[in-house]
Amino acid sequence: MAVSKEYHDYILENLQKAGEVTTRKMMGGYCVYYKGKLVGDICDNCLYFKPVESALQRLPDAERGYPYEGSKSLMIIIDNVEDTAFMSDVLQAIYQELPEPKPKKKKQKV
Repeated sequence: MAVSKEYHDYILENLQKAGEVTTRKMMGGYCVYYKGKLVGDICDNCLYFKPVESALQRLPDAERGYPYEGSKSLMIIIDNVEDTAFMSDVLQAIYQELPEPKPKKKKQKV
């Protein structure tokens, strides 16, 4: 599940051209967020997006795979992150389809 720093930086740089994208390190890979919503993962030097209906419609021929061992979701493998207009369209579509993140509970002081 390891991801090279170069690959991570390449993906992040290209996705940030398409919109407000951030990543968070997790167990050797990265979670990919668009405007605060989790839209995919970077694992094993491969970019995966969640298989929501709008993404599947835009990427009908894209390969699908499990981002890591034990994953329950067969996700969409993204090959061309350099097409900024297309990535922007896909990210926006996924964002609109995903639910709002649940607010984090504040820790109570004891």
